[in-house]
Amino acid sequence: MTDALVVSNLLLWLVVLALLVAVFALARQVGILYERVAPMGALMIDSGPAVGAAAPRLDLADLDGTAVAVGAAGGRSQLLFFLSPTCPVCKKLLPILKSIATAEAAWLDIVFASDGEREEHAAFRRRAGIAAFPYLLSAELGMALHVGKLPYAVLVDEQGRVRAKGLVNSREQLESLFTAKEMDVASVQEFVGGRAGQGSVP
Repeated sequence: MTDALVVSNLLLWLVVLALLVAVFALARQVGILYERVAPMGALMIDSGPAVGAAAPRLDLADLDGTAVAVGAAGGRSQLLFFLSPTCPVCKKLLPILKSIATAEAAWLDIVFASDGEREEHAAFRRRAGIAAFPYLLSAELGMALHVGKLPYAVLVDEQGRVRAKGLVNSREQLESLFTAKEMDVASVQEFVGGRAGQGSVP
């Protein structure tokens, strides 16, 4: 009887040790994957004004009739956010954009943009609680920036240059536009890809 207990205890300890080794190996693999997976930035579509080029200079009026200068050089950056009242992802990002507007108020202006029926957009603006922001209805602006899919964002810097742009579906992708500006790269993917390429050089 005693021998059986000793053998069973030894087997249990062997199982525990095997599990510890397996957990350690899995943890190591998770760490490796974490290092290899690049941060997901805004998906930049290769069309429209290139990053670093001058943004289209347009003088437009928002839904309230207030003049808005798009692409003008000045002391502040503009985030042009293209949306639609029927786009569920756009609606999901609105509270995030309001939060970003507060957090980045020292240097950034957020401007919403779309096209279509004025009454529909005015009602959507009220329901969404974004009446404090400029809201442009301009097919010309969308065409000038080659906006084909929504939600789409373009960051224009203080000199009136396109600093970052792309499809955005999350807060991380929105903030990747600011990160690209700070790092002086076209996109976060470009930065990560360049770093990976440098790391692979022997």
